[in-house]
Amino acid sequence: MRPPLLAPLVLLSCQPVPPSSTDADGPRSAPVEAPPVARASDPDLARAYRAELVRSLALEIGDARVLEAMARVPRHLFVPGVSLARAYEDEPAPIGFDQTISQPTVVAWMSSALELRGGERVLEIGTGSGYQAAVLSVLSADVYTIELVPQLAADADERLRRLGYANVHVRAGDGYAGWPEHAPFDRVIVTAAPERVPAALFEQLADGGVLVAPVGGERREQKLVRYRKRGGHVEAQDLGYVRFVPMVHGDG
Repeated sequence: MRPPLLAPLVLLSCQPVPPSSTDADGPRSAPVEAPPVARASDPDLARAYRAELVRSLALEIGDARVLEAMARVPRHLFVPGVSLARAYEDEPAPIGFDQTISQPTVVAWMSSALELRGGERVLEIGTGSGYQAAVLSVLSADVYTIELVPQLAADADERLRRLGYANVHVRAGDGYAGWPEHAPFDRVIVTAAPERVPAALFEQLADGGVLVAPVGGERREQKLVRYRKRGGHVEAQDLGYVRFVPMVHGDG
């Protein structure tokens, strides 16, 4: 039986990611808007935990749009069976099928590294419960997300639709192949570590686009890397050390 594709586990160190360029040298960023959540599903205690988490994230993450997105997306609704307090700890959280979702610092750090302004089409490899996709959805125009575990993909799709994240499109499949039917993508994010970034993901990245991925596999040092594609050439920027589970092929 093939091993499952898991979500990243631990952030070892990071370099602060500067906020996206502002109006002086590019288009104005779109406002951060999220679907309304029923008060019964997002009680005052959850909002208080979330506010405290965002205050903590702000000590390391300087991207105001990302912090606003983290404040608006109810993480506890993406970790069924976990207490409110646990849902808002800066730790990975279980989501079933022997899987976890990333700690909030990792979600914020990677989202900031994508430099989203609001009009981008994003490809995510590794849906998990849909939490990272929900955060990306309020920062961009459309999110296409691929999950290797079919039941996780189905659960995430139902959850995202129910919560109103209509610009997220979920598919079960092999992330190594990407989603060529909807390419090119302005941004690509990978939430498990390949030895090398699959060529298909670079091919599906638009010129001028950004790809963020942990690179290094299971048996060697891993780093989070931001790639920029310009004129057919790809430039890499090291963002710091991380420890992610390996990215797994669909055939195991």
